[in-house]
Amino acid sequence: MSTEWLTAGNDGAIAPNDVQRCDIGDATYAVVKTGDGRCFVIDGLCTHGKAHLADGFVDGDVIECPKHNGRFNVVTGAAIATPARVAVRSYETRVRDGVVEFRVG
Repeated sequence: MSTEWLTAGNDGAIAPNDVQRCDIGDATYAVVKTGDGRCFVIDGLCTHGKAHLADGFVDGDVIECPKHNGRFNVVTGAAIATPARVAVRSYETRVRDGVVEFRVG
């Protein structure tokens, strides 16, 4: 796994049960804050319809794709509701000094 931590955004800018888009180079990520305030970074595009997950709906540990309502667990990346069948990648994430950081392995 890469030892470089990438900046995904400001923790205070994301409300609980919300998501924010983060683009780094050619890659798109979704920064998700769960209902209990934990932050996770996952791939930013749905594996089914390639819609931006940052336009989706967050409820607890689940994000729902805005295009076809597929759902993913933001902790594990697992696809948990069809039509999504392939998991998104979930990245090691931390919040340090109010900044959400993650590592791409």
